[in-house]
Amino acid sequence: MDWMELDKTYLANTYSRFPVTLVRGEGSTVWDDAGKAYTDLSGGIAVNTFGFSDPVWVKAVTDQLTKVQHTSNLFYTQPDILLAKELCARTGMKKVFFSNSGAEANECAIKVARKYAQEKYGKDHCYIVTLVNSFHGRTLTTLAATGQEAFHKDFTPLTEGFLYVEANNISALEEAVNTHPCAGILMEVVQGEGGVIPLERDFVQAAARLAAEKDILLMADEVQIGNGRSGKLYGYMHYGIQPDVVSTAKGLAGGLPLGATLIGEKAKDVLTPGSHGSTFGGNPVCCAGALSILERLDDALLTGVEKRSDLVRKGLEGAPGVKSITGLGLMLGIETEKPCAEVIAACREKGVLVISAKTKVRLLPALNIPEAQLSAAVQVIREACAE
Repeated sequence: MDWMELDKTYLANTYSRFPVTLVRGEGSTVWDDAGKAYTDLSGGIAVNTFGFSDPVWVKAVTDQLTKVQHTSNLFYTQPDILLAKELCARTGMKKVFFSNSGAEANECAIKVARKYAQEKYGKDHCYIVTLVNSFHGRTLTTLAATGQEAFHKDFTPLTEGFLYVEANNISALEEAVNTHPCAGILMEVVQGEGGVIPLERDFVQAAARLAAEKDILLMADEVQIGNGRSGKLYGYMHYGIQPDVVSTAKGLAGGLPLGATLIGEKAKDVLTPGSHGSTFGGNPVCCAGALSILERLDDALLTGVEKRSDLVRKGLEGAPGVKSITGLGLMLGIETEKPCAEVIAACREKGVLVISAKTKVRLLPALNIPEAQLSAAVQVIREACAE
């Protein structure tokens, strides 16, 4: 079968795919249809938390699959209740709404902020402040929340009510919340699609202070940096803040579609029966998989993430062809002297899969990738940057 030709014939032309058809994986190794093995440092874009075919995850998912694979949210199921309880226990949040993706988790966060503000202060309190260079999803509303004009093209009119502030500009943030009737501030503490750029600590803490002063909701988009990838359970935990809402997805269920919106004390009762919903949200198979992931994101695993992050940085900082490295934990961006597409292609040829974020090579490996395998992959990246 010519899989690439069939793809072009039958699938919408929305992806610029690499010329590789993946058929089987184990841990951080994946094989294509020609039998070539690759070390995967892309992680399904931060989804495959413990790599491919993780046996603990497979057992949890399979066991649930043979019990109840789906039921509507008109009935109780055990896995989503247990997962929500664990998420609240680990974060201090009070309620969880489950959906299917990061975009949906952010949609829910936006709805919570607007409902909270409008019930307390009136319908004009609808504005959501987001950051220039942010990315929050591909629905019309989360595109509107995204502070990158390139993503808006061809899809206007977008949902109204979003204000874009330059990242790390405290005075601009203050002006936005002081001159508009706002409902919330939504930010990624590491701008992933924007180039793997961490926010400055002072700016994040200023946002938390302003949100508290103005009684608006501080919302942390943890879709990509969350679920252990930063070296803490959630990226905001590096910044000494407690958000009112946390949205997450990607690595939460380790390879199955699951989004979650965690709601803190201030807004825990905002969502009421009929105010929001999802047919597949909280699917018991996805939640069983997520439980098996979350239960293993303990201190030892998170320490291992930081150790692996240091391994990558020490192996690449100052290397020929490497200009800089940004990010947190195992969400890293490498600014290279040559075009990143050339580095990505050279790595792929030598059996290492990496992806891009704007002009950078982006690394999102499994959190438990063996250190020896990671070291070998870093050496391949060094060579690809230097050639």
